[in-house]
Amino acid sequence: MDYLPMTIRKQKNIALIAHDQKKRELIQWCGEHKDILSKHFLCGTGTTARMITDATNLPVKGYNSGPLGGDQQIGAKIVEGKIDFVIFFSDPLTAQPHDPDVKALLRIAQVYDIPIANNKASADFMITSPLMDEEYEHDVVNFRQNIAERANTL
Repeated sequence: MDYLPMTIRKQKNIALIAHDQKKRELIQWCGEHKDILSKHFLCGTGTTARMITDATNLPVKGYNSGPLGGDQQIGAKIVEGKIDFVIFFSDPLTAQPHDPDVKALLRIAQVYDIPIANNKASADFMITSPLMDEEYEHDVVNFRQNIAERANTL
């Protein structure tokens, strides 16, 4: 399978997402890392984006709430190459009505080799990485070629 080189630019497009029981933790985390986050373009699912902006004054573009399709919107932005990095404080102890959407988002982030942190510790490691201040080259599956090859085998 062939791969295409992709570049995550120095100024990253970061998605901020949190389940209800983790929103306060993500907001606090954003406040702690406000200096770093302010250098990047931020977006997030509806309620989380609004709460982060209200609490930290960081500009966060809001999409729909997760249960109303926000996770899928973020996934679509990953596919379009418009999101480079995902911070998703998920709640492993509470059932989520939109769990299939969450799994789809996590899967698409893996497919496109997008860094994703799902808790404070992983987010701390990622946001303080020297790679946050530079471009990053990574390889992504050449989907057009993959589709053409799959079509020839069917």
